[in-house]
Amino acid sequence: MNLTMIGAGYVGLVSGACLADFGHNVVCVDMDSDRIASLEAGEIPIFEPGLDIVVDTNRREGRLSFTTGLADAVSAADAVFITVGTPSRRGDGHADLSFVEAAAREIAAALTGYTVIVTKSTVPVGTGDRVEAIVREERPGTDFAVVSNPEFLREGAAIEDFKRPDRIVVGTDDPRARDVMNEVYRPLYLNRAPILFTDRRTSELIKYASNAFLATKITFINEIADLCEQIDADVQDVARAMGLDNRIGEKFLHAGPGFGGSCFPKDTLALVRTGESHGAPLRIVTTVNDVNEKRKAAMADRVVAALGGSVSGTIVAILGLTFKPNTDDMRESPSLSIIENLQRAGAKIRAFDPKGMEPARQLVTDVTFAADAYDCATGADVLVIATEWESFRALDLDRLKSLLSRPVIVDLRNIYSPAEMRDRGLTYYSIGRPVIN
Repeated sequence: MNLTMIGAGYVGLVSGACLADFGHNVVCVDMDSDRIASLEAGEIPIFEPGLDIVVDTNRREGRLSFTTGLADAVSAADAVFITVGTPSRRGDGHADLSFVEAAAREIAAALTGYTVIVTKSTVPVGTGDRVEAIVREERPGTDFAVVSNPEFLREGAAIEDFKRPDRIVVGTDDPRARDVMNEVYRPLYLNRAPILFTDRRTSELIKYASNAFLATKITFINEIADLCEQIDADVQDVARAMGLDNRIGEKFLHAGPGFGGSCFPKDTLALVRTGESHGAPLRIVTTVNDVNEKRKAAMADRVVAALGGSVSGTIVAILGLTFKPNTDDMRESPSLSIIENLQRAGAKIRAFDPKGMEPARQLVTDVTFAADAYDCATGADVLVIATEWESFRALDLDRLKSLLSRPVIVDLRNIYSPAEMRDRGLTYYSIGRPVIN
């Protein structure tokens, strides 16, 4: 099949590369000429494990190409995927659909023959109706269908998620569009990936509802962690026991500094606004958002408490800047709130992240970026683990102790054993676990 991705960002590039790997001919279109030039030169603008190999392989074999020319790419396509950004709209939190609407107009102008227009961007309920109306307005009488096909990609595991998905959701009532989408995903037949066909609006809501539920699980276990600290219980044992119940499941029950990233914060807020707009307030999701924002801000207070109530004039070493490991995504990362609040309290910040330092330079000021974890810890009064990168899981604790001005570690991801830290002579604070003296 001939497929076109409108947008060569995270979703468009991962989806396009994987579909090309299935054997389809894929063209990724983007208005950013610098991005296209980089991709044509074999440079990947985002960090996603394994993506560089998939892109390079399919470029060399002629199945994946990049262009700024939308018209030719659309006119030759069996299906055109809209994969542009839908950021939170400033001022009200609704999803900004300006990029989606602009893409719909450009696609309309280039259509030739029956074409399936697939909305893969995360969009509010009713966006497919809006896209269809735009195309009909721009090109009356054109033969096309608009389909919803939300993505469920985890940053850091996107290739695996695309090729071995838990489910594929397709929203359409058009029999021809259903046949096209079945053909798009036919290579996944051997993986037995279930394709769930729904109406378009249901499909759009599934994406938001899924993200909101996962965000709720995170926020729930974080509040349980706070209770554990007050009653000397262990949140990791609580979460493990809960997760063994197959009605609950173990995923997203890891206590920490709160959720961030490109999806959960904006999608939960957009869902709340959708509920408000339709007279169906989503009180649980509203509370999840509020609790999460307060939690991220409160993480700095834990560092202050670990140093006796003041960080003025101290050096705080932060390991991990991205919102999760295996990505360079800094959007809504808890580390941003931690850094800002500690600086406001008078601390000097030194930081290290395996992939996030370059994007972080655009978002924070007066931060010293270190060469590695040990360089980051040298001379610091406290070491804060903010992201659970694998390279942080087996640090030389004796070396860290010798490098720190004070042997204090605040582990916001619970990657170490309190007993082991005590035995190494380190003062150790974690999330939702009893302090072992």
